[in-house]
Amino acid sequence: MVSKADTGDVPRKFRLLEELEKGEKGIGDGSCSYGLENPEDMSLTNWNGTILGPYGTNHDGRIYSLKIVCGPDYPAVAPTVKFVTKINMGCVNSTNGTVDTSKFTILKNWNKTYSIETILTNLKNEMASSANKKLVQPKEGECY
Repeated sequence: MVSKADTGDVPRKFRLLEELEKGEKGIGDGSCSYGLENPEDMSLTNWNGTILGPYGTNHDGRIYSLKIVCGPDYPAVAPTVKFVTKINMGCVNSTNGTVDTSKFTILKNWNKTYSIETILTNLKNEMASSANKKLVQPKEGECY
C-alpha cells in the first residue's frame, strides 16, 4: 500500500498549519499577508488576506482585503477567493468581488503545490499587468 507520505501528499491540516506559520511571518517584501479569520478556527477553513496595491499602478497606495475559504479537499482543490475591498480587475466579479476561476490562471490551472501565498502574489502581479494597472478603480475603502 502506498502512503500519503510516499506520494508527497501532506494532510490538509498539516499543510494549512505550515501556511499559517509562513503567513504570520509575512511574504517577501511585506506587500501581501494572510492569516486565519478567527485564530480559534481549528478547521483552518476561513482566512483573511491583504494585498498592498503595486507601485506605479492605479492600485498604488491602496490596501485590498480578501476572504479565502480552504474547503475540505484543499490543497487538492483550489480555495474560493473573494475581494472584500472593491476593485476593478478583469478576473474579479464586479458585483460581488469573487475571483473568477476561469479568468485567473492560478485558480484555473490549480496545482496542489500552490498555496494562499501563490494566490495573493499572483493577484498582486495581475494588478500590475498591462490589462489592469490603468483601470479606473472604485473609491478607496468601498466594500462589496
